[in-house]
Amino acid sequence: MVRFFLGFLLLQAVLFGLELTPWIQTWLVVPWTDTLATISATLVKVFDPGVLASGKVLSARNGFAVSIEAGCNGVEASIVLVAAMLAFPAPWKRKVLGLAAGIVAVQGLNIVRVISLFYLGQWSLDAFKFAHLYVWQALIMLDVLIVWLLWVRMLPRPAPAPA
Repeated sequence: MVRFFLGFLLLQAVLFGLELTPWIQTWLVVPWTDTLATISATLVKVFDPGVLASGKVLSARNGFAVSIEAGCNGVEASIVLVAAMLAFPAPWKRKVLGLAAGIVAVQGLNIVRVISLFYLGQWSLDAFKFAHLYVWQALIMLDVLIVWLLWVRMLPRPAPAPA
């Protein structure tokens, strides 16, 4: 348990440090954030063809727009999940499968988050602020925890030691 916890903390420190480097920001984080806005706009256009994505900004015809900033693009939540899965003692094949499915789950919920906040902000800025700062922050991290716990539960159990 101590080895897992220390590995988890170390991996988070390394991954968060890497995320802040200009190279990772330029080649991974910014393009992902722009892609997140594009995906969100594409889904919203099914119901509202006037929605536009420009870079990291999702905007409506009525002038309302949300900008997907650091911390809201799901990268940090994915880093926590990656660190937890890599630190946990499991076969590498299971880790890779867990990471693929887990990151898709976290990013999928983050798309729901962006779209819901986009509509909520058009309805009420107070509700938008509350949902953005409190509700969705907690839900995204709860999603990470649930994904990790489901992954751990699906891992093969080690054989009991002979008596």
